[in-house]
Amino acid sequence: MDPTTWQAPFAVVVGALFVIVMLRANATYWLGRAIIAGAGRSRWARLLDTRAYRTGSSWLNRWGPPAVALSFLTVGVQTMVNLSAGVSRMPMRRYLPSVTVGSVIWAFLYGTVGFAGFVAIKRLWTLNPALTIGAAVLLVAVLALVLTRKRAKPPVAPVLTPDTPEAEAA
Repeated sequence: MDPTTWQAPFAVVVGALFVIVMLRANATYWLGRAIIAGAGRSRWARLLDTRAYRTGSSWLNRWGPPAVALSFLTVGVQTMVNLSAGVSRMPMRRYLPSVTVGSVIWAFLYGTVGFAGFVAIKRLWTLNPALTIGAAVLLVAVLALVLTRKRAKPPVAPVLTPDTPEAEAA
C-alpha cells in the first residue's frame, strides 16, 4: 500500500491515510478500554505486560495528551500510547484532539516522504538482492545491539572531606 503510486490527487491520498490511521488509532484506544473493562482476563491482557506497553504508558503518564500526538512520529510506540490512553480511560475531550493532530501529522508524513524508504528498498532489491538482504541483516543487528546494550553507570567519585585519609595525602 504505497500511496506514492496511487493515481489520486495529493489531498485525496492524505485524506485516505488520515481516515486509515484515525480508524486504527481509535480502535486501539477502544481495545484498551475493553481490556480494562473486563477483557483483562483474556489473551489481550498480556499486552499490558509488554515492554512496549510500559514505554507507551510512561510517555502518556509523563506528557499526557500531547504524547498521543507526538507518538505518531515514532514507529511502534504510537500503538502502545493509544492502548495506554484507552486503558487509563483518557477522556475523549482530551484524546480526540490529540489523536486527530497525530493522525494529520502521520498522514502528511506517509503521504510525502514516509514511503520513500520503501521505494529505495525496492530499487535496491532490483539492482542487487544480496546487498539488500545484507543491509537488512546489518540494520537488524545494529538495532538489536542498541536495544539490548546495557548502559553502564559511570562510577561515582567519592567525596573527599578534610578529615578523610585520602584528602590529607593529597
